[in-house]
Amino acid sequence: MDNTEAYNEKTTITLLAALSLSSTLSFAAYPNKDVQGIIQWGAGGSTDTVMRSISPHVEKELGTDIILTNKTGGVGAIATKYVNAKKADGYTLLMGAENPQMYKILGLSDIDYSDMIAINVLARGTPIIVANNDAPFNTMSELIEYTKAHPGEVKFGSTGAGGLTSIVTAMLDSQVKLDYISIPYNGDGPALTALQGGAIDVMPAVLGATIEQIKAGRMKAISLVDVESNKLLPDLAPITDALPGMKSYLPWGPFFGVFVKKGTPEDAVEKLQAAFQKAAYNKDFIDLMQKRGFTIMNISGEEADYFLEAYRSTSSWLVHDAGFSKFSPEEFGIRKP
Repeated sequence: MDNTEAYNEKTTITLLAALSLSSTLSFAAYPNKDVQGIIQWGAGGSTDTVMRSISPHVEKELGTDIILTNKTGGVGAIATKYVNAKKADGYTLLMGAENPQMYKILGLSDIDYSDMIAINVLARGTPIIVANNDAPFNTMSELIEYTKAHPGEVKFGSTGAGGLTSIVTAMLDSQVKLDYISIPYNGDGPALTALQGGAIDVMPAVLGATIEQIKAGRMKAISLVDVESNKLLPDLAPITDALPGMKSYLPWGPFFGVFVKKGTPEDAVEKLQAAFQKAAYNKDFIDLMQKRGFTIMNISGEEADYFLEAYRSTSSWLVHDAGFSKFSPEEFGIRKP
């Protein structure tokens, strides 16, 4: 080997070592810039509340800012597709609710949470049916009787096919046939605002997104979509009092979680999971969740995967049996519960 060849080989080795060291340092330094948090639903709704509550505590653990952006549309599918199109580097988080677990059977997207990595399933909520204060009914039985007596008149707020409202109304439809008008909104925040303004009469929503308005007298609670009463509203009857057959579906409720694209480096995933897990133990976050009626889950890894698969199974078959799925869950290997 002459001097020129020896020099070139030495230079190549030095460059490769430098690149390797640079890559290692860059990888170990995660996060070395702001993290983007893409929220599936609009401002003021349940998902938005949970994510904006947890993020300041996660920022302290990560040592960087989380820039939150509400990206609505397509029952959350717009945000899901957006995150999936980004680089799998841990710098773009999907902050979502339960909706993607029904995307495939609804034909909204070919992506659901089984195609992503769960950073943390933070909490779950209890559904509730609320009404405008001037609505001529105060209980679930009265709502059913009034809607039957006035077909095509009662206006139900909705967040679209696959959203919480569609699941709750599918449960109702399995028990009693009601003729009402469904009016869609980009999230429960805008829908609940419309409810208070009188644009709609009734809204299946989440207890955590409605409890403050109910206590302030801005809307009234009709029924809790559960098998028992809740300590936050102890006098509100569970829906099974009026519709005993609902017991076969309940308890059921939405959940809120943080996800990243598959292929995200393991080190970034581990740091994110550790940060969210610790943040979910923060007293301020716990107090707010309990005050709003949310149940903290704080799960990741295999535990989160098991929960997500079971949820997808139950909800997908419920939607399919109700007759508004585009595809059978069997086409995607979704087991029947």
